[in-house]
Amino acid sequence: MSFTSEIKKELIRVTENECCVRFELAAIIRMNGVISTVGEQVTLDVQTESPAIARRIYTLMKQLSSESIELLVRKKMKLRKNNVYIVRVHDNARKLLAASHIDIDEDGFEQTDFTEQLTNECCKRAYLRGAFLARGSINNPETSSYHLEMFNVDQDHNHLLCQLVNEFQLKGRELQRRNGYIVYVKEAEKIAEFLRIIGAHNALFKFEDVRIVRDMRNSVNRIVNCETANLNKTISASLRQVESIKRIDEQIGLDSLPEKLAEIARTRIEYPEVTLKELGELLPSGKLSKSGVNHRLKKIEEIAKSLGVQDRVSR
Repeated sequence: MSFTSEIKKELIRVTENECCVRFELAAIIRMNGVISTVGEQVTLDVQTESPAIARRIYTLMKQLSSESIELLVRKKMKLRKNNVYIVRVHDNARKLLAASHIDIDEDGFEQTDFTEQLTNECCKRAYLRGAFLARGSINNPETSSYHLEMFNVDQDHNHLLCQLVNEFQLKGRELQRRNGYIVYVKEAEKIAEFLRIIGAHNALFKFEDVRIVRDMRNSVNRIVNCETANLNKTISASLRQVESIKRIDEQIGLDSLPEKLAEIARTRIEYPEVTLKELGELLPSGKLSKSGVNHRLKKIEEIAKSLGVQDRVSR
């Protein structure tokens, strides 16, 4: 079962106040509903591929209307031939839509600003819950980047849904897709907050557990990579220094160097694997700071480089 399916399985068990029932159903209808009009007869079809969500829609409708409601099952003919569940209202569909704060016109749903009707915070949460149940998804945090999105066919409703998301400071953004529009959230903290808002508390705990482990793993990897880079840098510098010291020893001898440089050259040859700080602590004449060690070794490299130039000129 996908992470999104787990979230939706949890959400369909959330109990609602009567006011919240209206707005959860309103979100589902606006995103998954289709209006058909024949004369004065209005038919509402709400479609989903989940039998559990279909039962949720049916239950919400029954709480608002005593009219007959059909539950139909059809099989897709293209691509995945899975079942499609349709909750259909024939009689008094207008009454049910009105109870869900949805107006219709000759083209279908009338695009009114539903945010003005959402005065209670619980109803705003219910609307977001309905929107996610209808066409929402969250990437599995264990296997991919953090990403929450809700898909809309209608651009106006997508914009209003994004406004509602941002009333909770979730940094939602809008994006046009080839076949519609989405509201999406990328930040892990905001996705976790969204799960809390819509009432998916078990999913929230799982999401946070995964996020903590991932963040800890990333932190450890960064530390290891940093230490590895520093170690490689130390080894490369040490090899370069030893090579310079050997060149000086072969051409003019270490005794020709100033006493302090000769001392550190012999110590580096004896301890080629240690860091600059450790090298400074191993000097026979006493401890020397890391910057002091680095300064003397650079002097040695400059001398070796000049010897190399002289050798090429003499040839």
